[in-house]
Amino acid sequence: MNRKRGIFLLIFLILVLFAVNYKFLDEKIKEFLYESDSAVAERIIDGDTIVINNNTHIRLLGINTPEKKEYYHYEAMNFLSGLILNKTIKLEYGKERTDLYGRTLAYVILNGENINIEQVRNGFANFYIYDRDKYTSELENAWNECISSGKNLCEKSKDECANCIELKKLDAKNQEIILYNNCNFNCNLAGWSIKDEGRKNFFFQKFVLEQNKEIKIITGNETDSRDILFWRGEDYVWTETGDSLFLRDDKGKLVLWKEINR
Repeated sequence: MNRKRGIFLLIFLILVLFAVNYKFLDEKIKEFLYESDSAVAERIIDGDTIVINNNTHIRLLGINTPEKKEYYHYEAMNFLSGLILNKTIKLEYGKERTDLYGRTLAYVILNGENINIEQVRNGFANFYIYDRDKYTSELENAWNECISSGKNLCEKSKDECANCIELKKLDAKNQEIILYNNCNFNCNLAGWSIKDEGRKNFFFQKFVLEQNKEIKIITGNETDSRDILFWRGEDYVWTETGDSLFLRDDKGKLVLWKEINR
C-alpha cells in the first residue's frame, strides 16, 4: 500500500512540475533529444545562409529567403545580421545534416529564440519544409501570423486583379496548375511570378489573362500556346509529398498562396 501511495505521489509531483514549468521542461527535453553545437556567426551571406568559425557555411533549416534582385533580399539579410552577427549562437540539427551544396543545415537559436522562425514571422522568409520535425508546426504558425499582419513578403497585393485571379487547380503529380480570372475585365499579368517553397520561379512575360478565362501552366520545354504556358528549365517544380505555391504581382506583393499535400 505504501509503495502504491509513493508511486501516485511521484506521478502527482511530476505532473505539478510539468504544469508549472512546461516551457523549461520542454527546452530540456529538446536539448536532450536533439544534437546541437555553439558557434559564432561571423558572416551573413543572405537571409538564410551564414558563415561560422572555420569557414563553415550554415543553411538555415526550414526556411527560404529571397535571392539577389528579388524583393526583400537585402531586408532579410539585414534583419538576420542585426540579430546574430558576431554573437554566439546555438545550432540545432534536423534529420539531414547537409544539403546538396555541402552546407550544414541547422536551426539557429539565440537566447532561447529560434531565429529561423523569426525570419518567417517578420515576413523575410517563407517556410520550406525538408522533413517534418519539432519546429515544423511553429514555422507554419509563424507564416500564418505573417499573413495576418501583412508584413513584408506577406503584404497583400493592391493590384486591381489581385482579387480576380484564383488557383483553380494544382496537380503536383502532373506538374500542372490552372489560374482563372473570375472578373469581368482582362488582367495584365506581365511581371507577375509564381514560386514554390524553394528557389523555382516562373515569371509572366507579356501576358494578359482575359476575363472569365483560365490559363494552364505546365513544367516542360514545349512551345507555349494560347491556353498553355510552359515552365521551362525545370525537370519538376511541385513536390508531391508537400509544397506551397506563391503568386505575386509585378511589385512582389502577395496575390495568393496555397499549401498542398500536407
